[in-house]
Amino acid sequence: MSDRNTIGPHKVVLGTYSDHGAAQHAVDILAEHKFPVEHVTIVGTGLKLEERILGRWTLGRAVLTGASAGAWIGLLIGVIFWIVSPWVVGAVISAIILGVVFGAIFSAAAYFLQKRAYMSAPSVVADRYDILVDAEFAEEARRLLAAVLSTTDQAH
Repeated sequence: MSDRNTIGPHKVVLGTYSDHGAAQHAVDILAEHKFPVEHVTIVGTGLKLEERILGRWTLGRAVLTGASAGAWIGLLIGVIFWIVSPWVVGAVISAIILGVVFGAIFSAAAYFLQKRAYMSAPSVVADRYDILVDAEFAEEARRLLAAVLSTTDQAH
């Protein structure tokens, strides 16, 4: 075994994949064939932050988002009050209205404090994904993956 395939004293590189889904698929194959996957690790290398832009962030959008989030929180609080005192249905309606008002106000304040004109969803992505396996299980994992992948190739 070469030093290039060994990570630390107890882990061995089973395979390297360009995307996380492919690495997960390989681990799924191992799991489906009763391999002890608790000895497997997926490690992303070459990490970078990727920020996907979802759209423009305007005052109207901020107020609507805050109001709807506040309405849900108000509904939750109102239902809790209704459970405690079931004869007071007005508590639910009042809590929703207060949630809408406070949600809109706080969201508008956050909009003016924040200096971005767009919404985004940040995520951490890797250049490659290595599947590591405990050294004592490496040969069994290699054999299993090779057998399944060769069977899949023959089927296509």
